[in-house]
Amino acid sequence: MKRFDRVCVMVLLGMILVFVFANVVALFGLKKETGRPYRVEISRLVRQMEESGRKNNTGEENSTGRTDAGETPDFTEEIDISGCTYVTAVVKENGEGAAFYEGNSDYEIREIDGVRYRFEYVSKEIGDRTELLFLINGVLGVMATVVIFVLFYVRQNVLCPFTKMERIPYELSKGNLTVPLKESKNRFFGRFVWGVNLLRENMEQQKERELSLQKEKKTLLLSLSHDIKTPLSAIKLYAKALSKGLYSEPERQTGIAENINAKADEIEAFVSEIIKASNEDFLNFEVNMDEFYLSELMGEITEYYREKLKLIQTEFVVESYFDCLLKGDKDRAVEVLQNLMENAIKYGDGQRIEIKVSEEDGCILIAVKNFGCTLTETELPHIFESFWRGSNVGSRKGSGLGLYICRSLMRKMGGEVFAEVRNGEIAVTVVFQEV
Repeated sequence: MKRFDRVCVMVLLGMILVFVFANVVALFGLKKETGRPYRVEISRLVRQMEESGRKNNTGEENSTGRTDAGETPDFTEEIDISGCTYVTAVVKENGEGAAFYEGNSDYEIREIDGVRYRFEYVSKEIGDRTELLFLINGVLGVMATVVIFVLFYVRQNVLCPFTKMERIPYELSKGNLTVPLKESKNRFFGRFVWGVNLLRENMEQQKERELSLQKEKKTLLLSLSHDIKTPLSAIKLYAKALSKGLYSEPERQTGIAENINAKADEIEAFVSEIIKASNEDFLNFEVNMDEFYLSELMGEITEYYREKLKLIQTEFVVESYFDCLLKGDKDRAVEVLQNLMENAIKYGDGQRIEIKVSEEDGCILIAVKNFGCTLTETELPHIFESFWRGSNVGSRKGSGLGLYICRSLMRKMGGEVFAEVRNGEIAVTVVFQEV
């Protein structure tokens, strides 16, 4: 924020310098026009007066309605200078002598038909300085107002709210999940704040669930270990008695063998409980069943992956499809297809990825295909198991949960997912129920 404030101060100083420079140029940098346009007006007036004089010499009627042939005409009465920009007056010499050459303004002397005329004029500068200054300062003032408004708007509506949130990711990374963000109507960060709060709540729930699972796990282990000790002690006792020959009768030996077998069955039952507990679903999949259009789902996937695959120079083909309504959770459906696309990018040959949509028995099938698959037929049934990774993973990192999550989500949405491998091409297909 301090850096932005310094930038604002520098911008304001720059605008002040522009104001000063523009006004100095307007006041002192304007030179008088070098083309002397007043001479053009004087020459035009002289031509008009000469033409008027020729008419008078031929006895034609002048503008006053008299014929003054032989007399010295006064053309100043006939010349209209109201349309002149520079010439302000035309004065005829009437024997004033030196007084004729005196005046308060600039002038030029021209002789017409033997009579001298004084053409008074003003040498104007480029435009009117007052109007020019007003225009320059007005334009610069509007620009400065707009710039200041934009800077203030960005500071108040973008930087200030962001500054309040800049430590939130750091606090979340440390596990500080207690302080929620205050939601606001800010159009830039309203949805972001909502999303961060939702993330914080989900992380808090996951933390509570993890603690609960850890507690249940510890309780289960303690309970099972205690329960196993009893039959195990009995087995050891029977084995010790047999080793010392305490039971020589065949009937007693048979009974002890049956007891040992029964205790072994108890231990086997406890082990089965442990295996069952370990196989229980350890991820919480919440699905909000609703209806959504196929085009919405495909639109989000193609919009993101078209650009991503273009950057890694992988051909991306989405075959044509017809729009329809599907049952399920759109956000979860996007998550499923994202997992399939990421697997296709990670384990494919990087040449081509295809998405094909088809219909079958009131269901919509979306297949994600990629090439270069090296999975064997015996591995294919296991790819949807948790923590299972195929022989084609190599050094690629992963948890073995992607396809497991896809299957769990699709089944919760009333759908299914399956895979096929043919000639090095793998197609993972998700099945949605059509409305």
